[in-house]
Amino acid sequence: MLKVYNTLTRKKEEFISLKEGKVGMYVCGLTVQNYSHLGHIRSAINYDVIRRYLEYKGYDVTYIMNFTDVNEKIVSRAAEEGLTMMELAEKYARAYLEDITELNIKPATRYVKATDNIDAIIKMIATLLERGYAYEVNGNVYFSVDKFEDYGKLSGRSLDEMQAGARLDVVEEKRNPMDFALWKKAPEGEKEWDSPWGKGWPGWHIECSAMATKYLGDSFDIHGGGSDLIFPHHENEIAQSEACTGHTFAKYWLHNGPVNLKGEKMSKSLGNFFTTRELLEKYKADEIRYFLLTKNYRTPIDFSEEEVETAKAGLKRLSNLSQKLESLLFNNEQLEEVEGNLSTEGIKDTCRKRRIDFEEAMDDDFNTALAIGVIHELVRDINSFINSPDFTLQQKNCTVLKEAYGVFKELTDILGLSLDDKANINNDEAVNNLMDFILKIREEAREQKDYQLADRIRDGLGELGFLVKDTTQGVEWERV
Repeated sequence: MLKVYNTLTRKKEEFISLKEGKVGMYVCGLTVQNYSHLGHIRSAINYDVIRRYLEYKGYDVTYIMNFTDVNEKIVSRAAEEGLTMMELAEKYARAYLEDITELNIKPATRYVKATDNIDAIIKMIATLLERGYAYEVNGNVYFSVDKFEDYGKLSGRSLDEMQAGARLDVVEEKRNPMDFALWKKAPEGEKEWDSPWGKGWPGWHIECSAMATKYLGDSFDIHGGGSDLIFPHHENEIAQSEACTGHTFAKYWLHNGPVNLKGEKMSKSLGNFFTTRELLEKYKADEIRYFLLTKNYRTPIDFSEEEVETAKAGLKRLSNLSQKLESLLFNNEQLEEVEGNLSTEGIKDTCRKRRIDFEEAMDDDFNTALAIGVIHELVRDINSFINSPDFTLQQKNCTVLKEAYGVFKELTDILGLSLDDKANINNDEAVNNLMDFILKIREEAREQKDYQLADRIRDGLGELGFLVKDTTQGVEWERV
């Protein structure tokens, strides 16, 4: 039974989709004013895994992600780069899609932009005005928070508490300092759109409400985003959406924790962030994914080179097994015809148990940290089977080993770990051919009992960064 932590109720709840077999999922994406950073990517990877697991469970997932492509920050950044607002937004939206593709994040069912949905936004604002939840002043439209009785139910704070603790821009025309803009005049000279209240552009919060309901309906299953969006963004989304439709907006609210650098939240405003592109120059995509998934998605995570190096060591064990199994099963044409003495029932039972353990971990609010631990137990189980003195490359053993490999790949695929040649070993054909040639000479030396030469070759390769291991299935090598 899948349980998810719902920020709205502040407890874990059994996940029951609104429509049997289907899940509607909306995740707040990037404000496209610059390249994405690790905080954005943590969110994207976490919700990618959540989506993958829901699909593994048999759900048909409609996954919507937005781009905020109109606001004052984008205008300011565009001026710095000598671009229009729309040119800048397109540049960084395209860069983000390139980054998440490299990180093996599945494409959303639909990426939506505020500027492509102005009609839907205006329609929602008009409804809020008709129902008395909004008011217009001098061409600006504001949502009246005190008209919505449940305002504050997501963050768990009263309106008085939010007013006392909030940093509010003083806008004289607002009836209440907490009221927020639904439509506002654009800065002079910037792109603007016609509306019943004059030319302008949408406020930040209304875009997500309008697009989520447009593509997923008045009510849908999951709304996700970073914990920094709980207030005011998601709080305001709930208020304006439910005031407009009269229906529950999202059933489950999921929020991932921040990425910290030296104890401080990583953010553009603080200037203490690494862009995704900078990280991908230093680390492989699998290494970034694995590092982020070693922690529960709701908890803060500290970024440091030491933490990433530790994660890389764990990922290497998975990569090594993947490489070993592919070599044994798909690159080896010599299977022994004789039946061996090794029982295969144990590894079959173990794989079944590890799959159950993995599902139990993920069913507990998508606990990827525990799920990774289960995969490592599976790695030990498969290695023990392969390294048994009775193991031979005969048909029965290879058949069960292919089944075990299938389980291993299925579980790592849920986490989005590619474990392919690009991520794990040097894929240079010349290097591979050279290593095959050298190891063949070493094997001939061993056959002639020239162990001194064989050891010199092994040790010399080790000094050059190539680890050579003699196993019961033959010689294996990897770059270290």
